[in-house]
Amino acid sequence: MPSDKSGHKDAYELILEAIDVGVYKPGDRLVESELADRFGVSRTPIREALQRLETQSLLSRDGRSLIVASLDHNQLAELYVVRSELEGLAARLAARHAAAEEVHVLENMIESDRALVDDPPALARANRRFHRQIHLASHNRYLVQQLDLVYRSMALMATTSLAAEGRGEVALREHEAIVAAIKARDEQAAYDALKVHISEAFVQRLTSNSKATSLP
Repeated sequence: MPSDKSGHKDAYELILEAIDVGVYKPGDRLVESELADRFGVSRTPIREALQRLETQSLLSRDGRSLIVASLDHNQLAELYVVRSELEGLAARLAARHAAAEEVHVLENMIESDRALVDDPPALARANRRFHRQIHLASHNRYLVQQLDLVYRSMALMATTSLAAEGRGEVALREHEAIVAAIKARDEQAAYDALKVHISEAFVQRLTSNSKATSLP
């Protein structure tokens, strides 16, 4: 039996993280034995994790094999509608409930992220941390849980919208507007600013997808 090299993370978290960071991309086949060797755990927890991920529609069947699922245009649109509303609500509640220290952390994140504008994968990870901080600043555990589910599905996007030329700098300016509204305790402005941010990200993703699928 393989020794546990995974620390405190279980097989589900390990596979989900691997999908999230792009080790496994939409369409990639997941094999129990290979996953067990990679993560240093036995095949039983791997099998259970794969079943759980399939139930959550993060994996799909291709014959007898399980592959990382992909999002079609309609699924992508539906996901962004839900994300926009939930993230907007998180910003609204953060404007109402965030402690001054939480706002300060958000401001520091933006300053640190400026160094990452030429590194889209790193900026994408930082972007998730920034949004997660807003979720937590809402001080609503049920909203945070729902946003966690949304972000799990977002792991099925093979690329980041932040890879588009100039998008990183624009996104940081949008982050600044969101935090400024939260700091000013302007709930409507925070809600609107975050919804604009998500809308712009969706437009960029649709543009990138159309270029990727266009005929030569």
